[in-house]
Parts: sequence; structure tokens; C-alpha cells
Amino acid sequence: MKFMFLSFLLLFITPQENVPDSFELRHEGQNIERIDKEDFIIPYLDENMVDEQKFEAFLDELDDKVAKEPVNAIIDEGGSIVQGKPGAKVDRTKLKAQFYQYFYTNRVKSSNVPMSPVYPQVDAELLEEIRTQQIGNYLTYYKKSNKGRTTNISLATESINNHVVFPGEVFSFNKVVGKRTKEKGYVRAPVIVRGELEDGIGGGICQVSSTLFNAADNAGLKIVERYSHSRKVPYVPPGRDATVSWYGPDFTFKNEFNTPVLIQAKSVNGMVIVQIYSSDDLVKKAD
Repeated sequence: MKFMFLSFLLLFITPQENVPDSFELRHEGQNIERIDKEDFIIPYLDENMVDEQKFEAFLDELDDKVAKEPVNAIIDEGGSIVQGKPGAKVDRTKLKAQFYQYFYTNRVKSSNVPMSPVYPQVDAELLEEIRTQQIGNYLTYYKKSNKGRTTNISLATESINNHVVFPGEVFSFNKVVGKRTKEKGYVRAPVIVRGELEDGIGGGICQVSSTLFNAADNAGLKIVERYSHSRKVPYVPPGRDATVSWYGPDFTFKNEFNTPVLIQAKSVNGMVIVQIYSSDDLVKKAD
């Protein structure tokens, strides 16, 4: 009888055998991470504490893995507005609370990664409002027979099309278009390097930046950074070009108006067309 009582007592006071030694994270029905408590322990006096810095770094990595970027609304080729889509990111507050419950009580064995919505910066309502008034435009021509330049011009034009620049924001051509690489579809075409023509990846995109510069200048936007080529280019008058290079010059402008501005750009039939729109409330500069 005494032996049976001791066995029962030991079973009651030693539940550690069933305590989880890791915290499982699931996302979209799949196990994606296993967190071991020992990886985040900082000894403190007679207790263990969570290494906050290390756990925050883990949350950064997790967010990179599962987050989805929102998709902005756009205006399609037919002029119709296509609604955007919300994205999602890790709800760090909820996940941290769950991890702390596991860390200090061992009562939580697993969890679906809690997510919070991320809404697009540009929605259909905003586009409807800021496409009412054209405030600037410019047109340049190129030879369609030059397939390399045509390809690069088309890709760069697509990158700036439907871009919205908010009040006080600085538009950077290099940042918006991104690095011109083979992986993105850019090909070799003539570029001006130190006054000489050479073949380079992305040749021709300076026509897009130059067309945009003239449209932005016509719209009254503040030109922040612009550089001319080292020799004359055929698609704009002298002094009206804007050369760009990923490791070199950029073209930037600032929206000092009180409302957002919308860039509409396309390349078609040997033409680069850039139009800049805003709302009917565009009547004064922002403070």
C-alpha cells in the first residue's frame, strides 16, 4: 500500500516527462519552425530570462519567410482601375505572448503563426481621386528596330507606370526601377560611357528617365537630382536629358504639392509617353 502511494505521488509531482521541449510553429497548414527554449535563454540570478534581442532577430527572419506584400491598385491599359490586395505580416505581439507562455509555463506546445493584415498604400479610391487632372506630360521617340533598347525601354516604363508619389515624398528612379539585370529581362544595348557608346545591360532606359524628367518638370514638381549625359542624345533637346546608372547618377524629384501625384507611363509604337496626374484639389504647395 505504501509503495502504491509513493508511485502515485511521484506520478503527480513529475509531469515534466510530458512537457514539450520545443515550440512548433505552423503556417498555412505546414510546420515551418521549431523553437527550442534553450536557444533564447539568458541566465539571470536564479531564473532564466528570454534573450529579447535574439528573439526579435528570430521574428525578423520569420517575417521575411511568411510575410506577403500588399498589392497596390493600378489603372490597366484600358483605363479601368484594378483593385489592390492586402498583404500580411507576423503579429509580433501575439506571437511573443505565446512564446512567453511556452517559455515560462510550458503550457503551449504549438501555434499557427498569428498574422495581421497590411493594406496597400494605393487603393482604388485614391486612384479614382488623383487621376482627374493631368498636370504634366512628355513624349519621346525611339527606333523599334533596335530590339535591345526597345526591350529595356519597355521594362523601365512598366516599372514607373502607376507609381504614386505622396506629398513630401521623393521619387527615385533607381529605387523604383531597381537594378537592371539579366534576371529581370534587361539586355545589352548601347549606352553612353564617358562620352563614348558602349554596349551595356539596360541600355536605353535613360530615355525613360529623361521623358519622366520633362513630364515632372512640366508638372511643376521639384527636381532634386538630375545629371546630363556626357554627349548629346537624340530623343530630347540639349540639356533636357536625365542620365541614370545603378552605381552612378540617379534622377529624383520631390512632390511638394498638397495631394499625391500619379505617374502613367507606356512605351508603344516607338514612343515613350509619360503623363502625370493629380486631383482637382491640387491648388497649393504643401507646407
